[in-house]
Amino acid sequence: MELYKSGEDYLEAILMIQKTKGMVRSVDLARHMGFSKPSISHAVKVLREGSFLTMDQDGYLHLTDAGKEVAEKIYEKHQFFTSSLIEFGVDPAQAEEDACKIEHIISDESYTKLKEAKWR
Repeated sequence: MELYKSGEDYLEAILMIQKTKGMVRSVDLARHMGFSKPSISHAVKVLREGSFLTMDQDGYLHLTDAGKEVAEKIYEKHQFFTSSLIEFGVDPAQAEEDACKIEHIISDESYTKLKEAKWR
C-alpha cells in the first residue's frame, strides 16, 4: 500500500505522541492534529488496513514495524530540515512549517546526500 503525505503525517504524529505520553488513543491523535474524530477514525481504519498500525481492545493505537519504520523516517527528516533551516536563519515557526512540506517530497537519495554534506 502506498502512503500519501497525510498517512505519513498520522504515523509521525502517533510516534511523537508515543514519545511524550507512552500510549496513544484516537482522541489524543485528534487533539494533536486538530482534526475531527470522524476524520481520525477514517485515517486509523486506512492505516490499519495497510498494516501500518493496530488497535488493541482498549482502543490504544500501536505502530506496526512497517508503521514505525515510516514514522521514524519522516520524523528524522522533519528534525533534520527544521534544525537546518533554523541554522540558516529561518524563523523557527516557518522552519517547522517548511520542514513538514519538504519531508514528504524529497527523495531518499537527495536526503542522504544533504545529510552527508552537512556532516562533512
